Amino acid sequence: MEVAHPVEANGSAASSTDGIENLVIVGSGPAGYTAAIYAARANLNPIVITGFQLGGIAGGQLMTTTHVENFPGFPDGILGPDLMDRLQAQAVRWGTRLIEADAEAIDLSQRPFKVSVEGRTLRTHALILATGASANRLHLVGEDRLWSRGISACAICDGATPQFRNEELAVIGGGDSACEEAVYLTKYGSHVHLIVRSGALRASKAMADRVLANPSITVHWHCQAVEALGSDWLDGLKLEATDGSEQGSVLAVRGLFYAIGHTPNTQLVQGQLPLDGRGYLQTEPGRPETAVAGVFAAGDVADAEWRQGVTAAGSGCQAALAAERWLTHNQLAVTVSRAPVDPEPAPSQPETATSDAETFAADARWQKGSYALRKLYHDSDRPLLVIYTSPTCGPCHVLKPQLKRVLDELDGRALGIEIDIEAEQEIAQQAGVTGTPTLQLFKDKVLVQQWRGVRQRREIKAAIETCLNPAVPA
Repeated sequence: MEVAHPVEANGSAASSTDGIENLVIVGSGPAGYTAAIYAARANLNPIVITGFQLGGIAGGQLMTTTHVENFPGFPDGILGPDLMDRLQAQAVRWGTRLIEADAEAIDLSQRPFKVSVEGRTLRTHALILATGASANRLHLVGEDRLWSRGISACAICDGATPQFRNEELAVIGGGDSACEEAVYLTKYGSHVHLIVRSGALRASKAMADRVLANPSITVHWHCQAVEALGSDWLDGLKLEATDGSEQGSVLAVRGLFYAIGHTPNTQLVQGQLPLDGRGYLQTEPGRPETAVAGVFAAGDVADAEWRQGVTAAGSGCQAALAAERWLTHNQLAVTVSRAPVDPEPAPSQPETATSDAETFAADARWQKGSYALRKLYHDSDRPLLVIYTSPTCGPCHVLKPQLKRVLDELDGRALGIEIDIEAEQEIAQQAGVTGTPTLQLFKDKVLVQQWRGVRQRREIKAAIETCLNPAVPA
């Protein structure tokens, strides 16, 4: 399910008094969206600033996973992006307003608090920080291409995925998390390789003993990975010795898991809220309140230990309930009335059907497949925005609705085509696509610009407008 155009906050909500919001939630993911569901059902009409590029994409780390099999209620598992779609749709159904952008600044020095986003300033009585934590990455050669295609930052989340079953797997790290993940992966992989830069494990003695005694784990001492190998899926790692003892070698593995820590996304409040020694927001154990009254934390931004989707969702619930109580106690809440009492069911957006000779429409703003691409490439005089995607690509999931909005704003003066690289590998190969999402902008059969990864809506729109209104030569 893809939410086509979530509600966009406009700063004039019925819940505000003199332009002051009850509650702004910064960050999405299970924590942010769960907080939004509870706050919206309390008639607080919250705003969620979903994030877009800073600290990861909207929807959090689950947007970069494939099958999530440990979130309650989905006995057969669910794709990470689909799970986040459902949480988002549930929040919007109850009245949450979304701003699909990055928060640029937060000012906690005065009340109401100020949050800067998209060139404007929101004022709010209460604030929930659900900005998450970004898994540390090594940025190996080939990593971006193979991220979520054999490379992951969460063995606990992804280790049981069918693609890793009975395959050779690798974990990078030497601490407790790395050892724990190596042991965990032996339940699924045929063998696990633990890659350690030094000659000793930093993990606790008990955990280290457990790894060293396990015949299904091989520890590679004084070793580091320098390149991820493979085309559509990881099939090997290029290794180098860190002590100069031998030349590089190739380790044949189908899965690589990083266990080198996380970096909490606290840049917006550094110097304003106390952080612990690892940079996480400090709260009382089991509580969402921060050191500033009216500011609450939810999810991985304050969780250095568990970092699971379900624990993040639970903390989002706590933060919303605490914010509601705080607003009510301080007589700040301005609740909205809902008529009818029960909102309409959340709409379901079917996937775009692949165009063929019968369904192709020359003026359709968004179509799918190589037939539409060929017809428009040869016959249309409008700019063509082509996005190459794959079904499990979380960033693709985030970007497609944004591109559709751009095309709507341009009122049909440019057209969009989606190409599924798994269904149409030949087209992707001809286009030189090495990862998803890849964007290509064409005008008059000329490739004008290409992007890889998620990009801001305004950047894409500006490039299309340049095609539509080229500068007049001097």
